[in-house]
Amino acid sequence: SAVGRGPEVPFCSEAYRISAASRGKELRLTLAPLGPGAPLDLVFRFGMSGSFRLCPAAQLPRHAHLRFLTGESPPRALCFVDARRFGSWRLGDAWQPGRGPCVLTEYQAFRENVLKNLDDRAFDKPICEALLNQKFFNGIGNYLRAEILYRLKIPPFEKARTVLEALKDQEQERRKKNPALTLSKKLKLMRESPDLLELCHTVPMEVIAAEKKLLEPDHADNYAAFKNWLQCYLVPGMSTLRDRSGRTMWFQVGARGPCTSSHTGQTPRKKRAQLKADREALTPKVSTRASKRRPRAAAKPLKAQEEVDRPRKGHARRSRKATAAPALSEPEAALKARGSRRTSARRGRGETGSP
Repeated sequence: SAVGRGPEVPFCSEAYRISAASRGKELRLTLAPLGPGAPLDLVFRFGMSGSFRLCPAAQLPRHAHLRFLTGESPPRALCFVDARRFGSWRLGDAWQPGRGPCVLTEYQAFRENVLKNLDDRAFDKPICEALLNQKFFNGIGNYLRAEILYRLKIPPFEKARTVLEALKDQEQERRKKNPALTLSKKLKLMRESPDLLELCHTVPMEVIAAEKKLLEPDHADNYAAFKNWLQCYLVPGMSTLRDRSGRTMWFQVGARGPCTSSHTGQTPRKKRAQLKADREALTPKVSTRASKRRPRAAAKPLKAQEEVDRPRKGHARRSRKATAAPALSEPEAALKARGSRRTSARRGRGETGSP
């Protein structure tokens, strides 16, 4: 479309087949001609509102930014629809670099990638923020993180490393007790007492495996089914708080964990008032004359209270003069100003003022 932000797709064929493969939050389409010609790959990212829809070509939905037309009569169109235009596509078959193994299709590699990299700085953050890091949790988004943490009753602002190191210890202990667990026994244990990394796999699988299209907003019944499936996200009675990236985190009342101002990106009101009072206490009051002569020194707050009480060398004499001069009363100030104007006027006419 004219307002689409993606690149032009240099592909033309009378008949072709479209196949798809997904990895985390990305989808790769392969356009393969049924006749001569080379196939072409496109990799999509969906943003917050991107989706594919199949509809009559004469009734294109709004924001249909890329369209694949069928050869039937009347033709239909497979459209990439994205109202907010956060989604995108690019040419080629390469997945975006920096994304970790997929939580769905590469579960074992995903689990190992997290547990062997717990010293990474990404895990210094709260667990709710770490879950959105696609380098380690490729495929987890905002509603999934809320559902996963809610089911395990994990405080969302608990430090990620604290939560995940416990899983590492549990896994080592489990291997010591059962060194020869079969795959079926591992799956049974996963179902009975899943940990956080296992829920990163099973919770999105529930959505995919559901019989209804839970995320189809055009059908009220299907969207209602998705809302009924949610246990935490958008559920009345839950608490909300913004993380440092500005995303709203949904969690159970009273279970947010050690949340500080750095998590929300805001400074508490009491702390702001205290910081202002401290700055005012440490900043010396400088007279008007001194501030004009040395603006940099006057504007710089001193480090300690004793520096306020003890003037620096070279400034002591000026400060004494500035503070020792008695303030003039209003009538005296007016008379002095009038006298100075008369003196300047005489000088302009060549006269000499009285001594």
